[in-house]
Amino acid sequence: MTRKIAVAILHGIGDQTEDFSDLFSEVLTKRFSQNIKPYFPTPEKELIIQPIYWGSVFNEKENVLWQKLNQETELDFKKLRQFVIHFFGDAIAYQPTDHHNPNYIKVHEVYARGLKILSEKAGEDAPLFVVAHSLGTVITSNYFYDLQFISDRIHEDIKQTINETPLEKGDTLTGFYSLGSPLALWSLRYADFDVPIQVPSPHLKNYYPALEGKWINMYDKDDVFGYPLKSLNESYKRAVAEDIEVNSGDFISSFTPISHKHYFKTNEVINEIGDTLAETWKQLNLATKSK
Repeated sequence: MTRKIAVAILHGIGDQTEDFSDLFSEVLTKRFSQNIKPYFPTPEKELIIQPIYWGSVFNEKENVLWQKLNQETELDFKKLRQFVIHFFGDAIAYQPTDHHNPNYIKVHEVYARGLKILSEKAGEDAPLFVVAHSLGTVITSNYFYDLQFISDRIHEDIKQTINETPLEKGDTLTGFYSLGSPLALWSLRYADFDVPIQVPSPHLKNYYPALEGKWINMYDKDDVFGYPLKSLNESYKRAVAEDIEVNSGDFISSFTPISHKHYFKTNEVINEIGDTLAETWKQLNLATKSK
């Protein structure tokens, strides 16, 4: 019996669809499989990927809002306005508050359900990797911050979704890949730019003493929404293993702010993550076989 690797994938802001991660999951699995195929006959079964489609909380409301705003007045720049509503609407609606923002709770319920599925499919204590883009990195940071630092304040609706498995409690969080992350901007809400989550989880050693997890932040210098994180403060400098500059997008988009949309299609991103997942699998399974 092998140890499987669990991967949660989160999209970013904008008008997203439920199949947002299909292509990325396919190419990531291919890269992973190439690395472990010499050691295992069905490598694709060793990587359990679960998309977390949190956009379902906002998309319908934002579409209704657009219809209301546009039904009686002929607004200029319609495409740009729709982009603004979807792009910034997500960020505004999600903001956590002291009085339990229902949108924040609903998004975290979606997150909890995704981790529950991963726990059931990959194993209750499977090593967990999170690959998140854009606002998905902020949601991930908030979700695991709540688990790690203020678990007694997590809303009851979310607690009812979470089973007492190590994966769902965040105890096996091993790796975090933040892509095009605006966390630097979100940190302005806090004194001294906030305190980051701990990656790997401080509890990971209880399950996998030999695993060395890490947080990798990947950004394109032309992406005006994605930023390096290590320079924010000493806490982030320690928490983030590396800020990696990548060239996101094709020949044209990679030199513009549109690069923000293309991290999931960027070979540098796919190869970095796929190789790390494969190395983790080999460390867990081949080391066990050799004993």
